[in-house]
Amino acid sequence: MTKAEVVNKIAHKTGIEKIAIMTIVEEFMNTVKGSLTDGENVYLRGFGSFIVRKRAEKTGRNISKNTTVIIPAHNIPAFKPAKSFMAEVKNNTK
Repeated sequence: MTKAEVVNKIAHKTGIEKIAIMTIVEEFMNTVKGSLTDGENVYLRGFGSFIVRKRAEKTGRNISKNTTVIIPAHNIPAFKPAKSFMAEVKNNTK
């Protein structure tokens, strides 16, 4: 499902104009990105958590040049679904 499809579905269910829904969805995503960039996790009860995970430094290989490369420690965004959300998806037998 694309962002446009999400906006269409919400607009259809709520009766609110698509442009308003798009603005809200965009602002939600910007808020989550901004929080994660600042190192703050975002917790949405019953849905899940957008968290910052720390990756340790590791050694990688450049196969084409046959050299080793040090990949420095860095942060990555991740999503951890809530238990109730995971149970819903698991039990869906469509």
